Amino acid sequence: MARFVWVSVACAPYPSTMPNSPELAFTDLGLAPEILKAVTELGYETPSAIQAGAIPPLLEGRDLIGQAQTGTGKTAAFALPMLQRLDLEQRGVQAVVLTPTRELAMQVAAAVRGYGRHVGKHGVRVLPVYGGQPIHVQQKALGRTVHVVIGTPGRVMDHLRRGTLDLGGVHFFCLDEADEMLNMGFLDDVEWILEHAPAERQIALFSATLPPPIRRVAERYLNAPADVKIERESLTVEGIEQLSIRVPGHRKQEALERVLGVEDHDAVLVFVSTQRMASELAEHLEGHGFGAECIHGGMNQAQRDTVIRRLRDKRIQIVVATDVAARGLDVDHIGLVVNYDLPRDPEVYVHRVGRTGRAGRTGRAISFWQPREQRQLQAIERFSGQRMDAVRVPEPHELLERQRDRLVEKLCDAAAGEDAESFTAWAQDIATEQGLTSEQVAAAALRLAWGDAPLAAAQGDEAFDPHDMTEIVIPVGKWNRVRPGDIVGCVAGATGLPGKAVGRINLRERVSFVEVATPHVDRILAALQNVRIAGRVVTARLAHPEGAPPRKSRPPKRKGKGKRDR
Repeated sequence: MARFVWVSVACAPYPSTMPNSPELAFTDLGLAPEILKAVTELGYETPSAIQAGAIPPLLEGRDLIGQAQTGTGKTAAFALPMLQRLDLEQRGVQAVVLTPTRELAMQVAAAVRGYGRHVGKHGVRVLPVYGGQPIHVQQKALGRTVHVVIGTPGRVMDHLRRGTLDLGGVHFFCLDEADEMLNMGFLDDVEWILEHAPAERQIALFSATLPPPIRRVAERYLNAPADVKIERESLTVEGIEQLSIRVPGHRKQEALERVLGVEDHDAVLVFVSTQRMASELAEHLEGHGFGAECIHGGMNQAQRDTVIRRLRDKRIQIVVATDVAARGLDVDHIGLVVNYDLPRDPEVYVHRVGRTGRAGRTGRAISFWQPREQRQLQAIERFSGQRMDAVRVPEPHELLERQRDRLVEKLCDAAAGEDAESFTAWAQDIATEQGLTSEQVAAAALRLAWGDAPLAAAQGDEAFDPHDMTEIVIPVGKWNRVRPGDIVGCVAGATGLPGKAVGRINLRERVSFVEVATPHVDRILAALQNVRIAGRVVTARLAHPEGAPPRKSRPPKRKGKGKRDR
């Protein structure tokens, strides 16, 4: 059994760019000048708690167990000493980092390249290997000079079995997010890889938690490891405002729409518990005017990469995600995390919240909870050591007020622009030529800037009776690959009405029956004339014109072998 040497660090975790204890600097850790140069260029000034505790023993060549949550700077904690111990005169692979997901492998690879940009004449050659990419592409890359391989356990095993990856020259292994590899069923694969590793090697194991199976792996494969642990005085990143909203289950979608309507953030991450909910909620938000997409484990890697890239490039604002799919989703400008479904495991909450407040920014985390989940909420608060302030769902008038404020802010910015005087002169000419007052011109400009919707209806200030609905027919259906969100978005975009003006949608093969608010049926039908839905130009009509009998539902199928009962 291995002997554990405890090096406890009694500090709270830090965000990725993190200031740490004032008595330590990166120059105090024994790092080489070329690595310090890269660290300085990346803007890091002082090491985080896990970095200060892990780098010195790893530079000494010791095995290590690092207990730290996502967002504490653990990548640099193992990458910097790993880079310093590479011999770039050797051509073969010298270090292997195992990660639970493709996204995390790519993230770590990018970070290692950045840290090693000044190491050697041409820098360190890093190769991420993972499923979803053709294996022959990776085989070709492994045939050239590669110093560090970063990959998922399954793909690393594939290369070992094919003989395209040789561990003979590997002297450093890192197990990143070991507890997540356990949760995803990769622990046997990890042990298989370690069984094929050279006897003389250094192993760094990083994990947010250390359940018994992870401890057993450490005892079996690590030699007298240093154990660097961040004490749990506060598990959540400082600078994140944590709030909770009590919401009945049937009101959660409406509550989320209102929250998103009043919050101002470049990027929002909404966590749900299932793949189906991720897809349905993203579709619902998209249909109600929000730029949202989903990411979950049921999507292929190319789809997930596209969503992450669109979020990072600020082409979408909201991503609805499951926990596993969000591993490795590292986007600095996420300002808000919404726990649409409260996690069962308090530690999962810590990982979720850690997605915001990165790179020195402030962030907000809002958790929805139902009355039956009160004990669960209290358990999370006890575990994190921080209480969530209770707030209410924003009222419709607050949504309207916030939209008005946003428009005023844009107007003020435009008034301060360099060409404002030209537009002022133009406005005066319009008023003189058309016989209008300045106020009339300004009001007309505001009306155009606001959009076609009535001032109140634009933010859902209007009440809709779910029992007062009229059914219309739109000649597009499943055959056209139309989604409910497409129809809701078309109605909202064409009329300016909020999405709640649309009720139940029944998609048939080539037509769709759609319930809409009866007081606005004429307005909706007038707007849905020769509009494009799912690539097809269509015109809506009443499902039951006046005088026509209502559409009857099909009777239930009879039981029995024949077409009728005998």
